[in-house]
Amino acid sequence: MESLPFIQWCIDNLNEWTIILLMTIESSFIPFPSEIVVPPAAYFGEVSLVMVIVCATMGADLGAVINYLLAQWIGRPVVYKFADSRVGHMCLLNSQKIARAEQFFNKHGVVSTLIGRLVPGVRQLISIPAGLSRMHFGKFILYTTIGAGVWNTILALLGYFLRSLVTPEQLNATVDEFSHIVKLVIWGLLVLVILFFIVRFFTHKSQASTES
Repeated sequence: MESLPFIQWCIDNLNEWTIILLMTIESSFIPFPSEIVVPPAAYFGEVSLVMVIVCATMGADLGAVINYLLAQWIGRPVVYKFADSRVGHMCLLNSQKIARAEQFFNKHGVVSTLIGRLVPGVRQLISIPAGLSRMHFGKFILYTTIGAGVWNTILALLGYFLRSLVTPEQLNATVDEFSHIVKLVIWGLLVLVILFFIVRFFTHKSQASTES
């Protein structure tokens, strides 16, 4: 996707404010990959590593809050209608993507706003079902911040450690390659966590049956 001139200017001039702005866009329903913001910001070192993570997470929170409040305000029918509209399609939305995010939220509960931030294809949209269900705002912000913070830390560290390994021209391609591996690792960890809780549930259930 070719960047708009203003977006490209922000990418070429990464500082605290442009990182926050770009990550707000990335975290809203407008399609924009965090991989082309956070790793380069850490790679070029114009902003300290800690501030890259802080600013990126602040932006992610702002974008998520926009989605949350809009979904809560306009309601489910309008959300789905917008997703299937021409403007929605321009934002790479459709009702199937919204439904998938809702299913993920309903399956995993409020904690999905944490783990959903680590799941490709769900990360930007998980705040919509949170708003539709009127999830407690404090919990929403807490879980969103933790999930976004973890993901932004991974991307920032990736960009930071690639400084001595690749040239600026190789950065985006290398980040794409490594971020794909990171996503697979995250999926694997999520599966292990889910299996752990399933085993724990049935173990406790079996112990309760034995005691009774």
